Amino acid sequence: MVGAGVIGLTSAIVLAEAGYGVRVVARDSAGATTSAIAGGLCWPYRIRPYDDAVRWSLRSLEVLTALAGRPAETGARLVTGTVADGPGAAGGDGLPDDGLGAWYAAVPGLRRARAGELPPGCTGGRRARTPLVEMPVHLRYLERRLAAAGGTVVARPVASLAEAAVGVRAVVNCSGLGARELVPDPAVHPVQGQLVIVENPGVEEWFTAADEGAADAADSTYLLPQPFGLVLGGTARAGAWSRVPDPAVAEAIVARCARFFPRVARARVLAHRVGLRPARPVVRLAAERLPDGTVCVHNYGHGGAGVTVSWGCADEVLRLVRDRLAPS
Repeated sequence: MVGAGVIGLTSAIVLAEAGYGVRVVARDSAGATTSAIAGGLCWPYRIRPYDDAVRWSLRSLEVLTALAGRPAETGARLVTGTVADGPGAAGGDGLPDDGLGAWYAAVPGLRRARAGELPPGCTGGRRARTPLVEMPVHLRYLERRLAAAGGTVVARPVASLAEAAVGVRAVVNCSGLGARELVPDPAVHPVQGQLVIVENPGVEEWFTAADEGAADAADSTYLLPQPFGLVLGGTARAGAWSRVPDPAVAEAIVARCARFFPRVARARVLAHRVGLRPARPVVRLAAERLPDGTVCVHNYGHGGAGVTVSWGCADEVLRLVRDRLAPS
């Protein structure tokens, strides 16, 4: 297994709990990956193909909902929130034509928001109670669960898939943005996301909205209440490689959030974070044979939906490994 982010760890757990010997090799520890910076809302975001993404997301929704019964241990909680209507919202039920209709239909209890449930400046939206994951806690839980299943983690860089294949029956490539060089796959590219963490002034629900007036069409507005503070977002800048927070961007993020929740404008800033989402035109979740004949299952390119699709993709990894390693 290459990669120790949420995609790699969940894939490793599913394999290990199915009886396979698993060793995760990764340059970065889980706490140093993009997964650790993620906002943690279980909702499909910036991922294709839609049909597969919805199927994977619904499996993760099931798993994370169960884990939410032990939030201190797993980092997962069930939190109610609102997805505000965007410019693509359609009449009647207000559902946008964004390819995620099966997701909206399947999320338990999803409904139209009533007027009294909307923040000032929001004209409509949909309400749902979904998992919101505190990612640093969740990643530590995944590491413990993997160890309990007999899996190990080795901290070292991997120069090639051929190197990863030495002495193993199968390689699972969950290298995220690293797949650009490791495979190599030039279709993989970063989508930079910047966040601001502030002291929570009393926001108890998550909220997200597309922003028609943003300077960049990829900018959006979201607020995610976490135990460590209120996460404000965000940006999605394709092709941007910098991990250095931009003060002007941070100021714009706070201003966008304050349009809906004015108290945020006066909240004390605790931290600035920048992560690089591993994007691809479509997720690569497929098996092939390396030149030496070793089975290689690729599982990367999940964009901004890593935690949302992680368990569904992990089940698919298990199926592919079983199929390719089954006696002919």
